[in-house]
Amino acid sequence: MEVPTALTPQAALARQRDNQRLGFRLGLVALFFVGFGFAMVPMYDVICKWTGINGRTNAVAAVVDKNSQIDTSRWVNVEFLSHSMPGVGLEFAPEQFTMRVHPGAVIHTSYLAKNRSDQVFVGQAVPSITPAVAAAFFQKIECFCFTQQKFLPHEQRSMPVVFVVSPELDKDLGTITLSYTFFEAVKAAS
Repeated sequence: MEVPTALTPQAALARQRDNQRLGFRLGLVALFFVGFGFAMVPMYDVICKWTGINGRTNAVAAVVDKNSQIDTSRWVNVEFLSHSMPGVGLEFAPEQFTMRVHPGAVIHTSYLAKNRSDQVFVGQAVPSITPAVAAAFFQKIECFCFTQQKFLPHEQRSMPVVFVVSPELDKDLGTITLSYTFFEAVKAAS
């Protein structure tokens, strides 16, 4: 077994330079990945817009033509899902889990939310549509997801969603799923 020997001053200086170079390189790698993490959202948006597979619905109220024709010859099943982030104390569920709708008809439904905590909760619902190709044909006219929602402690509320499924939707597409995830937007002062 070899006994470690003390480094010569030149070897110690060389090791220190090597460690500094390694630390600098690791810092650059960490900086790259922090920047990459921030760039992921815009890159995702660009790729999804380019490929048309984003699953996102409109972020502002859609204007619907009052003279649009309702396609009474077919039905589309719309399923409703809800999620809230763990630990936020929000009960969140659709009033109906599924509806049969005619494309072109203006449909009204609601989600129920209750703040189970003793704290004020400010959140934002983020919608998504599956299959993603249906997102372009699902237009929200009114939605609680357009703005942040503030709930007082133990407050319960029915939140409306008014939408229309475009008659232009592919006839082979029989089911659309609208899913909302509620995120805490800010820590509110009570």
